[in-house]
Amino acid sequence: MIKFSDKNLSPIYEKIRENSRLDFEDGLKLFRSNDLIGLGSLASLVREKLHNKKVYYVFNQHVNYSNICLNLCKFCAFGKPPGDPEAYALNIEEIVKKLKENPSPIQEIHIVGGLHPTLPYDFYLELLKTLKREFPQAQLKAFTCVEIDHLAKISSKGIEEVLKDLKEAGLSCLPGGGAEVFSERIRKKLCPNKITGKRWLEIARTAHKLGIPTNATMLYGHIETYEERLEHLIALRKLQDETGGFLCFIPLPFLPQKSYLKKEVAPTTGFEDLKMMAVARLMLDNIPHLKAYWIFLGIKLAQVALHFGANDLHGTVYEEKISDFSGGETKKALSRKEIERIIREAGFEPVERDALYNPLS
Repeated sequence: MIKFSDKNLSPIYEKIRENSRLDFEDGLKLFRSNDLIGLGSLASLVREKLHNKKVYYVFNQHVNYSNICLNLCKFCAFGKPPGDPEAYALNIEEIVKKLKENPSPIQEIHIVGGLHPTLPYDFYLELLKTLKREFPQAQLKAFTCVEIDHLAKISSKGIEEVLKDLKEAGLSCLPGGGAEVFSERIRKKLCPNKITGKRWLEIARTAHKLGIPTNATMLYGHIETYEERLEHLIALRKLQDETGGFLCFIPLPFLPQKSYLKKEVAPTTGFEDLKMMAVARLMLDNIPHLKAYWIFLGIKLAQVALHFGANDLHGTVYEEKISDFSGGETKKALSRKEIERIIREAGFEPVERDALYNPLS
């Protein structure tokens, strides 16, 4: 029996023991609790039921092909307008060259970028085809639901047709970015040009029905409420009940250092980050994996997050630029040896995986 300093956690513990689903009010009690050890203990119970002592990671490299973006969301320091001194766009040859400079063998190539106003539809298809040819062992995790919507617009095609084209070109799965917080209040204030939360979910649903698994994210720690966080989590849980297509959920702490909100919003604390991790594990009972994204959390806090429900430490990560632009200060790449040491020292068993969470021998 776990001893809680917050008595509101005891009935939630009984629900977890009985494998009963937590509801909105349970989620509010979790978010409002300051019993961090109690929250971690509850999340660890669920985590161990699902994964025992296994913690997954992938040998991967990121490709942020361009930061030129039509949306220019207020929380984003990565996106730049055309002509900005920091704006860039890589061609396919440059991308291949960069990938070949880093260690191999790559198991996953993670591809995301801004909504570029002039890159043609064929660029995205040719990029996937080229990478599949040059790195045949790698799975291509490419283009958020926001980018998929953009590709549908520039090609005058439907979402289903775009996804079929991408799958034929070599796409394995979609990353989870662009979800932010589904609340329309938040999106109108911070990202009015971005697709709605409803549209994001619609695109994810379409991908799942085509046999393309996806991840899901939430950007927290800006102007959202606990209620809006829960609405977001429950919307993901509801879609997962319907499709079963989400592989992993990634809670992303907002990095305000270089954003338009830097004077209004302070960075999240470690306490809030660990609480968010635990609540996500407890509420998302049907999404198998929960990622401690060390690029945003930092390596040390991500290691602790493994005791608060997380069972995935992302990967080796070369060439990731979004956190650089956002003011992230953590190390930008890990070797296989380093990431396995981090997992083992936290008391867990490292398992190398592919982009679809298949263990690799």
